[in-house]
Amino acid sequence: HVQLQACRGALVQTGGSLRLSCKASGYTFSNIALGWFRQTPGKEREFVAAISRSRYTTYYEDSVKGRFTISTDDAKNTVYLQMDSLKPEDTAVYYCAVAIEISIGTLAVEYHYWGQGTLVTVSS
Repeated sequence: HVQLQACRGALVQTGGSLRLSCKASGYTFSNIALGWFRQTPGKEREFVAAISRSRYTTYYEDSVKGRFTISTDDAKNTVYLQMDSLKPEDTAVYYCAVAIEISIGTLAVEYHYWGQGTLVTVSS
């Protein structure tokens, strides 16, 4: 089965940048769609960004469009989330996820495997 190893989170100031990474193993990386979700206490996990199996298509949640970028390095089996112009409302635990039966997805139920979560705190 797929295993995901996410990087550590960080404390960042408002307006700052941070790149999250997540390394996958246990499946052919080029055959999987990948996504990032985030969750804050008391709220459901929400979609942030996704990249298709072909790597040609990306989706973003409206509040992060133009600020976040999802990408992959297939040679390293790693997915990234570049986060720029960070805001305090971006503070959350971020999860990388893998979907193996669809081309790309924005719903948590479409993803089969999850990383352990990475805390990102944006200070005001």
